[in-house]
Amino acid sequence: MEAVWRWPLWLQGLALLWGRAMAGLEQISTTVPPAPAQACSAFSLKSCEECLKNVSCLWCYTNSTCIDYPVRSIFPPSSLCSLSDARWGVCWINFEALLIAMAVVAGLILVSLTVCCCYCCYCRRRSRRRRLEEEEEQIARKREERRLQSLQRKHERKMKHDEIRKKYGLLQDSDNPYSRFENE
Repeated sequence: MEAVWRWPLWLQGLALLWGRAMAGLEQISTTVPPAPAQACSAFSLKSCEECLKNVSCLWCYTNSTCIDYPVRSIFPPSSLCSLSDARWGVCWINFEALLIAMAVVAGLILVSLTVCCCYCCYCRRRSRRRRLEEEEEQIARKREERRLQSLQRKHERKMKHDEIRKKYGLLQDSDNPYSRFENE
């Protein structure tokens, strides 16, 4: 019987992956790059949808023209097209309404962030105050416990001393504590 040498399974898988990767690189290098985008003026007198497929274009409804978006200024000047007749991004909303909607959304986000920050600061301050009150209560409780323990130890010491005095006959009469001490 002839001994057949076989490649390990993981090595075969690695060779297969390498072959596919090389085939993919060849395919990428042989593909033709996409044609450059058409100028926005080529879409004039067509439809708004066709014009706005290119994100760098602005559609003006007054004269049905497709123009390059003026990137040097944030808003298109009124000499190009009025804001109420300009469309950018989508055809169903004018640029003026789009700006108002974006401003409202930005305002809502800012207000909600401010409210969240203030609420968090208030809660943290309140929890800090509550924590301080709890610590003060705990300190007062411990102080009272120590005072009670001290009184108990004092009472126990007094009892021990009284037992010793009684044992040696030095305990004074509790009825007349000011009686004279006499030696025998």
